[in-house]
Amino acid sequence: MIDDPRTPGSHLRGFSMSLPMALLRAREAAMQHFRPMLRSFGLTEQQWRVLRALASKRTVEFSELVDMTFLLAPSMSRIVKELENRKLIVRQTTDKDARKINVAITAAGLRLIDKVAPHSELIYAQISSRYGLKKLATLQAMLQELESVLSGELIGQPLHADPKPSGRLRSGTR
Repeated sequence: MIDDPRTPGSHLRGFSMSLPMALLRAREAAMQHFRPMLRSFGLTEQQWRVLRALASKRTVEFSELVDMTFLLAPSMSRIVKELENRKLIVRQTTDKDARKINVAITAAGLRLIDKVAPHSELIYAQISSRYGLKKLATLQAMLQELESVLSGELIGQPLHADPKPSGRLRSGTR
């Protein structure tokens, strides 16, 4: 149910009309179809996200992987450890800086992706069938455009906000 555009007695739009909430609801509606399939392969959605990101680049520096997957660094550490224990990925220090860690997908990780891929594509086909292939392509293009327009300089900062960053958050922290 969609509530009124404005919360009664407030200048704030209704909760369900909030863009972040609408995006979260749509994400949840999509992910409910993928989670059971991923569980059948012993994967969480976050682990799958990491494997998919690594499959596209093969080897990535840890902080870049955090940024690519929109996961917090502590969560990524736990996920990398679990996937490494399963021999799906490997961690290695870089030649240039021993403090930096590269993460790479293994042959076993690529084989798992090959096993999961047909099931994932079947779900995509079913979503396309329900929603419409053209509408889905339009939605994806619109979401990419929205991301592009909203990336970069922040808008709508409160008047009392401290213009100096606190230093507590770093790039990639969500």
